[in-house]
Amino acid sequence: MSVNKVILIGNLGKEPEIKNTKAGGIVTILSLATSETWKDKSGNDNEKTEWHKIVMFNRLAEIARDYCQKGSQVYIEGKLQTSSWEKDGEKRFSTDVVAQNMQILGVSTKKQKNKSNDEFDDDIPF
Repeated sequence: MSVNKVILIGNLGKEPEIKNTKAGGIVTILSLATSETWKDKSGNDNEKTEWHKIVMFNRLAEIARDYCQKGSQVYIEGKLQTSSWEKDGEKRFSTDVVAQNMQILGVSTKKQKNKSNDEFDDDIPF
């Protein structure tokens, strides 16, 4: 038995990057930061940030494109996938998280921020 599962909660470091596939679909790439903090032996605060490349396809890619923005806090479930290519005669590798599930946890989304004042309900009961 083997398992390839990644679960991350973090914040987007930049706007989603959108690419089109040859088949007419879209791929959305997110740059996700996760941070951990700790105190060292002297009591000083320390923080380390890891950056993760998140790759999304199809409907999930569309949702990320439409609703995610820099600073959004998101929950990602997916799997690790390593790819390789050659550049200038040198073999290069990249390990990405291919997202299978996403939930937006914090920071208002693009669609919410773009609503005009006319779209809000004036029947506020207070």
